[in-house]
Amino acid sequence: MQKRALITGITGQDGSYLAELLLEKGYDVFGVTRRSSTNSFDRIEHIIDRITLLSGDLLDEHSLVAAVRESQPDEIYNLAAQSFVPTSWSQAVLTAEFTAVGVTRVLEAIRAVKPDARFYQASSSEMFGKVIETPQTEKTPFYPRSPYGVAKVYGHWITVNYRESYGLFACSGILFNHESARRGLEFVTRKVSDGVARIKLGLAKELRMGNLDAQRDWGYAPDYVRAMWLMLQQPDADDYVISTGRTHSVQQLVETAFGHVGLDWHEHVVIDPKFIRPAEVDMLIGDATKARTKLGWEPQVTFEELVAIMVDTDLARLKQQHRA
Repeated sequence: MQKRALITGITGQDGSYLAELLLEKGYDVFGVTRRSSTNSFDRIEHIIDRITLLSGDLLDEHSLVAAVRESQPDEIYNLAAQSFVPTSWSQAVLTAEFTAVGVTRVLEAIRAVKPDARFYQASSSEMFGKVIETPQTEKTPFYPRSPYGVAKVYGHWITVNYRESYGLFACSGILFNHESARRGLEFVTRKVSDGVARIKLGLAKELRMGNLDAQRDWGYAPDYVRAMWLMLQQPDADDYVISTGRTHSVQQLVETAFGHVGLDWHEHVVIDPKFIRPAEVDMLIGDATKARTKLGWEPQVTFEELVAIMVDTDLARLKQQHRA
C-alpha cells in the first residue's frame, strides 16, 4: 500500500528536497502551505503536479487538524518555522508562535486525528548556542543565543514530552547548518554564492559581510533530508544529531567561493557592522556518531563540493536572467 506523508514547510529548501525524496520512494505527498499574497512555489514548481497542497498555518490549530484529517498521513514532517535567526530578534514573539507553540499545535492535531502517524520535528544546532562542550552530541546541554534558538528548544522538548507522555512516535533531528542552491538569499552561504556570481559577471563590485570568524558545521541539504526519512523508518522513536563533524569559518566559505571563480576575496569583501548579531554563536560542530551507527547515515557531499554547486547554480541563474 502506498505510504502517505504530510510536510509542513514544503515550499522551503528542506521541504522541497524531502518532497522529491518521498516521491522517488513512491509516497503520496501532501504539503501544508499558508494562504498569503506572496506564496512562492519556485522550489516545488517542477513537482507541483505530483503533490497535493493543503491550506494550513502553524498559528491555527483547526487548519492543522483539517490537513491531517484530509491527508491521513503515515508520516508527518514539521519543517515549517520562522527560521532566519536575525529576524528572530526583530520578530521575537512571532518566532515563538511559529517555531515553538506551532510544534504543539501540530502534535495536538496528530493526537486528535492520527495518533499512529510517525512525526519528525526539525530541531536545530542553534539550540546549543553558547556551547557547553565541543563537539555537540544528543546529550549536550542547550544554551540558545537567539529567540529562534530558544523557540527551537521549546519545540524539541515538547516533542520529547509528547513521545513520553502519549506514546507518539515522535523524533527530533538536531540538524546542523545545511545548505544548497535553494537556500534563501538572506542566509550567509547563499548571500556569498550569489554575491560571488554577481561580482564574477560584473553585476556587482563588493560583498558586504559581518563576522568572518564565526564557525559552522555546513552540510548539503539533500543529504540531511535523507536522515529525516531514515529516523521515521526505525523501530523506535529517538533524537539524532545530523552533522558533518567538520567546521569551517565564514572566511573559509568566502575564500572557497571566490577561489572557485578565480577571484581574490580580499579585493571584494567589505566588513559591515550592521551584519553582526547581538549575540553571536561562535563554534558549532556536531558529532553524528549515533546517526551513523543507528541510521547508517553518512553525508555524501563535501564542503568544497557544496560551495561549488551553489556558486555554479547562481552563475547559471544570473546568466539566464541577463539573457532574458
